[in-house]
Amino acid sequence: MPASITKTPDADAERRLREAEERLREAIEELQRRQRSHGGDGSEPPCHHASDESCVANAIGNLCQSFLLSYGVRVGIGILLRAFKLARGQSYSSLLDLKQLVSEKDLIVREEACRIGLLFGGFTGSYHALRCLFRKMRKKETPLNAILAGSISGFSVLALDDPSRRRTLALYLLARVAQCAYNSAKSKNKFHLWGSYWRHGDSLLFAIACAQVMYAFVMRSESLPKSYQDFIQKTGPVAAPVYKAVRESCRGGPIDVAALSAYLSRKGKLNHVKLEEFPSIIPCSVIHPDTDSCLGHNAKAASATFRKTFPLYFSLTFVPFVVLRLQKFMEAPARTCWLALKDAVRSTSFLSAFVGIFQGVICMHRKVASKDHKFVYWVAGSIAALSVLLEKKTRRGELALYVLPRAGDSLWYILVNRHLLPDVKNAEVALFCACMGGIMYYLEYEPNTMAPFLRGLIRRFLASRISNPNPPSNRSASYTYLHNLDAMNPPKLQESKEAETSSQKYNLESIPGL
Repeated sequence: MPASITKTPDADAERRLREAEERLREAIEELQRRQRSHGGDGSEPPCHHASDESCVANAIGNLCQSFLLSYGVRVGIGILLRAFKLARGQSYSSLLDLKQLVSEKDLIVREEACRIGLLFGGFTGSYHALRCLFRKMRKKETPLNAILAGSISGFSVLALDDPSRRRTLALYLLARVAQCAYNSAKSKNKFHLWGSYWRHGDSLLFAIACAQVMYAFVMRSESLPKSYQDFIQKTGPVAAPVYKAVRESCRGGPIDVAALSAYLSRKGKLNHVKLEEFPSIIPCSVIHPDTDSCLGHNAKAASATFRKTFPLYFSLTFVPFVVLRLQKFMEAPARTCWLALKDAVRSTSFLSAFVGIFQGVICMHRKVASKDHKFVYWVAGSIAALSVLLEKKTRRGELALYVLPRAGDSLWYILVNRHLLPDVKNAEVALFCACMGGIMYYLEYEPNTMAPFLRGLIRRFLASRISNPNPPSNRSASYTYLHNLDAMNPPKLQESKEAETSSQKYNLESIPGL
């Protein structure tokens, strides 16, 4: 009998057992929530930390742990990128020289890492403190406690001094809250969008977001954060004076002939291109003066993008997993490195294909049209977004929700600039606080509505300290059973979950100075 047939019953039994364990776990968690919300005999419900530890000590301990974790992730990414830069310069011996590798002159991450640490640590510590305070004040555990604690703790976003970064983060959380609310309504058969069961709905959302971002980059670059502009500019193969000329040409105004002439002169192509003050379209000979072949230019652009962005993607994949799951990394370091390398190659290929397709659409338009239009760049961004199909299915939704706030940020700026929306000072702080209240509600009371990546990441920072691995003595018997149930998972199942988790990218916000 074939081996595949004999293994099927075992696989089905394991799947049914896993589903039964998951249903049991959800039932126990629901029972615990109901017990906490009723408050037993009318006395205040017990706190979730160890009974021999005060609420203040628990909050401070979790604050310190989250600060160190986020600080370590940021510094680790900076050091790894610095190592790639030194290795690219053929200075392999300098990798052993700490003065060159981690000197403050070349690795400016201290302030940035501290701000990120204060953001995550401040939120974690204040959230734990406020949850304990509300339990004692209200003498019961209700969803309002989580909403209030999350909203007030959201003021930790003030640790970031850049309003544009705070706005981007707030819009990202708004997209996540909307996702949770929609999943909650859909699971209860209250509401669902037409086309929500489409197989590639996440890719469609990603395409719409990328279309807005690329249009904004070409036509309204000031509507994007400076760090994001720099990242797209460095990743793409077209120079800034050319984008400026394209923007001016689409608006029907005169182009900066002097700046464009200086750029072409540096390339040695000034005598081969005829420049006009009011061109109907910027030709391919100006967009890529290094080569006359559009196909060769696009292939070269994709290859250059791969070389430039691979170190960043590898760092964003490898460092967070090592810092946040050090014990698992120590158990299988080679496997972790291989998974990080494989996922980094896949993600870098996706971004390289995006750049090549975007430039290809621009060149193709110039082959068939004699007049430029700003809508072309919106279409080019949406078509280039099809490269997301190179990514894993589980990653496409994450990428869509990562780019969507960027598109919303750009649209917000344009509407405010045109006086269609009021310019309210610190509106992003209020939005962030409101969204964190919603996020913490769904995390504690409807966790299945939240994306696994985000749920696992928040729980990692909100978890009890590493130095206190044992369950508190005031936990109920159902909690102890739940803890033991997690420990009884088959090793193969745990390994598969670890592999899936390690494949997720920690899409940190744009990193200045890299």
